[in-house]
Amino acid sequence: MTADVGAQLRKGVVEYCVLGLLAREPMYGWQLAELLTARGLIASIGTLYPMLTRLRTQGLVSSFDQASDAGPVRKYYRLTSAGTEELELFREQWAPFADTVNEFIGKDSTS
Repeated sequence: MTADVGAQLRKGVVEYCVLGLLAREPMYGWQLAELLTARGLIASIGTLYPMLTRLRTQGLVSSFDQASDAGPVRKYYRLTSAGTEELELFREQWAPFADTVNEFIGKDSTS
């Protein structure tokens, strides 16, 4: 088992991280990409746009154009009501799941 475990973990949760960021406020793609790449959740902005397209197709996010003071019109993304529900379901399952994993892999304080 020498595969990159981090890549598999990121693959499973990055879409929910996008939903979580958009739950805070609408964002444009570059904003999302900067936050996600800074934390190592995506490799580049090129990874983000196909994901946003999938999330839009699933009805979890929507997009709108907004003028920018710093250049051309930007496409912003926001959570839909279905996206809010999906994020809430994930939140309900994440904490117990993470607790279980930590219980199994956490270091024993006596060792």
